[in-house]
Amino acid sequence: MKSKTSATRATSAVLIGLVVLLVAAGCSTLTRKPAVPETLQNQAQIPGLGKIRYRIGNREDLAEMAREGMESIKREQAYFASQGHTGPLPPAVFLAISGGGDNGAFGAGLLNGWTAAGNRPTFKLVTGVSTGALTAPFAFAGPAYDHTLKEVYTTISAKDIATPRDLVSVLTGDAMADNAPLGRLVARYVDRTFLDTIAAEYAKGRLLLVGTTDLDARRGIIWNLSKLATNRDPKALELFRTLMVASAAIPGAFPPTMIDVEVNGHAYQEMHVDGGATAQVFVYPPSLDIRSGARKLGIQQRERRAYVIRNSRLDPEWSQVERSTLTIAGRAISSLIQTQGIGDLYRIYLTTQRDGVDYNLAYIPDTFNAPHKADFDTEFMRQLYAVGYDLAAKGNPWKKTPPDFSADTKGVK
Repeated sequence: MKSKTSATRATSAVLIGLVVLLVAAGCSTLTRKPAVPETLQNQAQIPGLGKIRYRIGNREDLAEMAREGMESIKREQAYFASQGHTGPLPPAVFLAISGGGDNGAFGAGLLNGWTAAGNRPTFKLVTGVSTGALTAPFAFAGPAYDHTLKEVYTTISAKDIATPRDLVSVLTGDAMADNAPLGRLVARYVDRTFLDTIAAEYAKGRLLLVGTTDLDARRGIIWNLSKLATNRDPKALELFRTLMVASAAIPGAFPPTMIDVEVNGHAYQEMHVDGGATAQVFVYPPSLDIRSGARKLGIQQRERRAYVIRNSRLDPEWSQVERSTLTIAGRAISSLIQTQGIGDLYRIYLTTQRDGVDYNLAYIPDTFNAPHKADFDTEFMRQLYAVGYDLAAKGNPWKKTPPDFSADTKGVK
């Protein structure tokens, strides 16, 4: 029988935690600073670190994101001119890496295999959510960090990600497990030297973005890690690491990340959790017009390609559901997560078709059925890494449309 997916187990853990917490209502002893009032949401900033994030659905932030995109093109033009390049800019290649827990081994293997194939491009933009946010900085930094991705996704186990909490801690705390081990793992690989590498690429016009979810505001937040890396304040390194962990903080399973912000000199605190709570994967907001900005800079024609790595299987996964409350609810929620992820792929596809961006999608093939005994099962991840590597090394892991999408919809305007 096929084992449960990571999403199913994580959902079950969350549900059990919620039930326990509801039964023990009033027992919680954790406190926090006040959340940002609704009327002040759009003014909240992190002191001393500048404009490094964009709130989904906010017009001012969308305009700021568009300005950042235009400035990145100017930096790109200056860099290529300094290298003696003349003529049109080379293709703009976007890479988006989704969530998926230990299924992130697929994306790590694919990137390594892509390097081995000899045709891996330099990405103009790299985005990541959840496990994708853990992968994205190293993908952005380039093939020199392939060994890091391989090491992380083929040697770690559950103890390197989280420590289960006892019942008392669950009753009085904010999660089923403590993800401090993940924080230490990230800190091992992400230091000031690594941020300097990211900052140097930002200066060339490249961008690195990751997503979290502001749970108070119930809103997705896109963080510009490439711009953050240029800040020499020690707080920048701390926040860079924090955001990687925050994007992968499954609500209920792992503690939320509390981020201190200010509005008009008053201190508040935002609660951030897994970016997958609002989007499993993204390239750029559909409301962003990437072509008009380029035209303003005199760029009339430029090839653009988007590559999306979905760290999941996309076929329906059959499993007999036991007739119990938690099992039924867990199965339903995991189904919702799965279909949300597929919906994200459709949204990206339609946006790229509108904007003239070549669409490419890779996902875990339905032929992969290695035993999955537990979350972050090392042997499972090694086998999945090998699948991603082999697909890319052979040169053809990419699909041109989302699953079951009719070819008749090509060219939608």
